[in-house]
Amino acid sequence: MGDTAQASGSSSTPPLWRLGFRPFFLGAALFAVLAAGLWAEAYVGWLGGLAPRGGWLTWHMHEMPFGFAAAVIAGFLLTAVQTWTGSPGLRGRWLAAVFALWLAARIGWLWPGLPWPVLVALELAFLPAVAVRVGWQLGRVGQRRNYPLVALLVLLTLMDALALGALAMGNFEWLRRAVWAALWLIGTVIAIVGGRVIPLFTASGLQLPAPLAPRRWLEAPAHGGLPLLAGLALAGVGLAPDMRLAPLFLLLGIAHALRLARWFRPGVLRVPLLWSLHLAYAWLVAALLGLATWHLGLPILGSAALHLFTIGTIGGLILAMMARVSLGHTGRALQPPALMSLAFGAVAAAAAVRAGLAGVAPRLAVALSAMLWCLGFGLFVWCYAPMLSRPRVDGGAG
Repeated sequence: MGDTAQASGSSSTPPLWRLGFRPFFLGAALFAVLAAGLWAEAYVGWLGGLAPRGGWLTWHMHEMPFGFAAAVIAGFLLTAVQTWTGSPGLRGRWLAAVFALWLAARIGWLWPGLPWPVLVALELAFLPAVAVRVGWQLGRVGQRRNYPLVALLVLLTLMDALALGALAMGNFEWLRRAVWAALWLIGTVIAIVGGRVIPLFTASGLQLPAPLAPRRWLEAPAHGGLPLLAGLALAGVGLAPDMRLAPLFLLLGIAHALRLARWFRPGVLRVPLLWSLHLAYAWLVAALLGLATWHLGLPILGSAALHLFTIGTIGGLILAMMARVSLGHTGRALQPPALMSLAFGAVAAAAAVRAGLAGVAPRLAVALSAMLWCLGFGLFVWCYAPMLSRPRVDGGAG
């Protein structure tokens, strides 16, 4: 499936289409800036009567998980599967075609004139195309360890389909269920992938012995708890304060805090590519504990706690992973441009501002956090667009 002709530094394939991380990381970062900027302008009332299909709130809720995050997941998996299987990743015209599906759907959401069936077809074709390619490549070598990640792509597609159905019926409640479920499924990807790469990168980055072996009693609830939250959200449970759920969120927060504590070493604070990963995962702990507090009925907004997760964890981890993966897969040393420390800090600050000011100055919270978010991802585009659009510096493939 796809163009798997041998690639090299002199390949006729344009550099942008030589491996999945290149177009999808760049496209996702540009979209992150556009989407946050538009949402903030709409929220404070600067866009007047302009509105995408379903209105700005619906667009914002849908596009951050299914547009932005899904693109990064696709870029990561289409790149990682090459390492996992030892076979060439998707490249050339087929990679461009899959990216075009993603881009066309993003345009379609902002263009109300596009026929609804066309938008649905574009939207629901993207993740399955990625799942088929990754699953096919894993299946060729019998590499079953990563099948759950393919299954998660399928589940995200189902949540996307549910969101589209809810929009067609004008049912905001089901749209909300689908989006919350999708967010916790993305959290599951973070728990799985983060549990592999954060301790590994920490050990290699600090030149330490191999990371501590995972503890089954800790990994099982950490991995299983987030899809459980997705299932509860899909059933409509947990979208409003419910004291019965507070112990669940508390236990999950503790489990992920213990995971992070096992991975942490003091030297992490000296290495931007490491502290950014650890800080992003720490926001997951803060979000789970914040939601536990919310379910107890204490004075904290559920949306504030959720944005600690969406901005701090999803956004922060995405930025940190894109920064590292892009360096490694373009043949560069794992030393990001100096401006990336500012970018990592800006996205972390965006999470803090969005949550901290939500209850007292919501418009300021959205506007300021969006500015910080745009700064973070804008700096990524500024620093990494040249790397992503040029051949590897070592002349290698990809």
